[in-house]
Parts: sequence; structure tokens; C-alpha cells
Amino acid sequence: MLKNIINSFIKIPSTRLFVTAPTASIVTQSSSLSNALERYKSPLVTEPREVWLENLETEETQRLGLMALHPEVFADTPRIDIVQRNVHWQRLYKFVSFAHTKTRAEKRGGGRKPWPQKGTGRARHGSIRSPIFKNGGRCHGPRSPTVHFYMLPFWTRLRGLTSTLSIKLAQDDLHFVNDLEIPTDDSQFIKNLVEKRNWGPSVLIVDDNDIMPQNISIATDSINYVNLMPVYGLNVYSMLKHDTVVFTKAAAERIQEKILFHLNRIDANRLEKKFKLNQ
Repeated sequence: MLKNIINSFIKIPSTRLFVTAPTASIVTQSSSLSNALERYKSPLVTEPREVWLENLETEETQRLGLMALHPEVFADTPRIDIVQRNVHWQRLYKFVSFAHTKTRAEKRGGGRKPWPQKGTGRARHGSIRSPIFKNGGRCHGPRSPTVHFYMLPFWTRLRGLTSTLSIKLAQDDLHFVNDLEIPTDDSQFIKNLVEKRNWGPSVLIVDDNDIMPQNISIATDSINYVNLMPVYGLNVYSMLKHDTVVFTKAAAERIQEKILFHLNRIDANRLEKKFKLNQ
């Protein structure tokens, strides 16, 4: 009798149990298992960002429709420290120091021994251009040209792009247009457009091709605060240098596709290795 009672308490039920995050609730397996999993979907999944697609044919803003942006690219956590590291890296890799000092071999004079080796009571010396003499050579001084090039880790550069794009979008400094076709090549048209749409005081226009349309290339050529850039040259420093960044639809899709590919690539271990100049 006692054995039957114990077996009734420890008997395993026929239905299996599932523990789902984040509430750790117990859900019984049934035909509606997919509905249960949808109900307990993780709250960390971010919804896509939707932005207005504008035009460039007129000075006034005309909204052509909504455009969805991936949250991993345009809604990333803004890491200010990573953005600062990218800016510091970009400002240094093009800096070359031309500070130069002469060694004792490059100084003029000093070929004769200043005094005899022995008999004078003074210390022995072989040249007056020794670093310990006045007007002598400099030891361990700067030698030009000195480059300050170094390479940031791959993921630091990648997160710098996502953080900067997310910051620009959150601050309403990121705009999207269908294309770069404008009706005239007059620079006054671009100036009026920037003024009416509050895109100033500096604008960076990004397209998916390095050959821009003729009208906008001529119109922006004489405007110092409006610059054109292909999408493969997009960088953190240029986006922060300009107050407003304007993407074409094709450029936004291209940079989004590239970043998502690198975020989910399978050879990440190879990219984490130390950068070499001959790789």
C-alpha cells in the first residue's frame, strides 16, 4: 500500500514542461506551442525604425513614404567611448611629425680630438659634438618623418559606425531622400533648400555611387558647407564633422546590408587578430 502511494507522488506526467525567458513561466506542450512562444517573446527585440523618405526636386519638403531601418544599425546603443576612439584614430593616422634633430654624426665640426687623452687632468673626450657638450648632437631626439599610424580593432570600427548612425538618427540629424536629382545646377537652389529644411550649418550627402548626378555636383562645388561622399567612404569623423547627414535610399540600403553582413559573419575570429601591415 505504501509503495503505491509513493509511486503516485513521483510519477512523471505525460506532458513535457518548457521554461521560456524572460518570465520563466511553465507552459504545457500543446498544439498551440508557437502561440505560447510568441507570447513570451524576449523584450530585447527592438522594432524597426521608420523614417520619412523625402525628395530633392523642390525646396519645400515632400514626404514620399516611410522607410524601415534595421535596429542593429540605426538603433544601436550609443557608445560615446567607441566614437571617441574612432575620432582619435582618424585624426592621428593622417598626421606626420616633421620634428627632426641632428645626431653627433650630423653636426658640423668636432672631427679633431679636443685635448690629449692624458696629461691635462681633465676627462677624456673624442669630439666636441658629443651630446654632453654645448651645441653638441642630440641623442634619442625626434627623427622625421614620424607617422602615428595604428589600426583600431575591426569591431571597434564597426561599432563606431553603428553608434554614430544611431546618434544622428536619435538627434533628428539623419535624413533620407529617394535620389540626388535636382532640377537645376544653380548653387542658390541648394542654399535655399538647406535653409528651408533646417539642414545647416553643414551637410554631408551620401550616395551609393562615387559618380554623382551632374546638377548636384555642379551646384555643391562652390558651397563649402555641403559635401558629397560615396557610401564606401562613410566614416565616423565625417559624420560628426557635419551637422546633418543625408542618405539616398540606395546608400542607406547598401550601408545597412554591409554592416549587417559584418555583424553576422562567420569568420569573426580572423578579424579579431592583430592588424598587420602586410596582410
